[in-house]
Amino acid sequence: MNWGALQALLYGVNQYSTAFGRVWLSMVFIFRVMVFVVAAQRVWGDENKDFVCNTKQPGCTNVCYDHFFPISHIRLWALQLIFVTCPSLMVTGHVKYREMKDLKYTKLHEGKHMYAHPGKKRGGLWWTYLLSLIFKAGFDAGFLYVLYYIYEGYDMPRLTKCSVFPCPNIVDCYISRPTEKKIFTLFMVVSSAVCILMCICEMIYLIFKRIKKFMKKRKEAEMKLFAETHEMKPLSRPRSQYKSRTKERVDPTASNHNITNSTVEEKSSKV
Repeated sequence: MNWGALQALLYGVNQYSTAFGRVWLSMVFIFRVMVFVVAAQRVWGDENKDFVCNTKQPGCTNVCYDHFFPISHIRLWALQLIFVTCPSLMVTGHVKYREMKDLKYTKLHEGKHMYAHPGKKRGGLWWTYLLSLIFKAGFDAGFLYVLYYIYEGYDMPRLTKCSVFPCPNIVDCYISRPTEKKIFTLFMVVSSAVCILMCICEMIYLIFKRIKKFMKKRKEAEMKLFAETHEMKPLSRPRSQYKSRTKERVDPTASNHNITNSTVEEKSSKV
């Protein structure tokens, strides 16, 4: 399989990813694809040839090998890498669809754009990106469970006993280079677990960022509503039309005590 073509195809996803997404993509191609292509295939290249059982019964060795290795580790990991990387193409496809839609809109509306930034995670693209993260984490977790279920753990024993027909009795079968294969198995399992963790962190980051943006918009709307409801209303009539009921003019600098005394003096003078 041409892994370089897959890497070139997924390079566009890196443009629309967050920091967690870029770290995830780097881990996939450096710690998983490169190790898979350079070392893992060579380690498992002799698993069938050097699988030896202490019997001369024709067909017993092949049957025991198929019983212990129902699916090869190397083929299972290749299938896992394909399934894990494919959800990222959903994001690339959605962005390309937006770009084509924006191009048609620009031609019909004389240079106006439907999307200012087609690759920005808003609206449906945000949901597509979140769904791709769920698929990637789910596929990795599913393949880890399948590997654990088929081989009853992530260990690689040196000796396995087999009693499958046509073996005449219980025979001992020996796996070649079990320690080396165990190390690579644990490395691929740990790298898959780290990729799952990165996907979960990215999902949490996207959700919290969306909630923060929603709360900010809600606060701005509340402040705008408060400003509109508490706005000073103009007088129904001009200020000059509001006349005092009494004809007396009062000095604004005078105190209430002086005003009262002057009123009493005027009444006593009249009497």
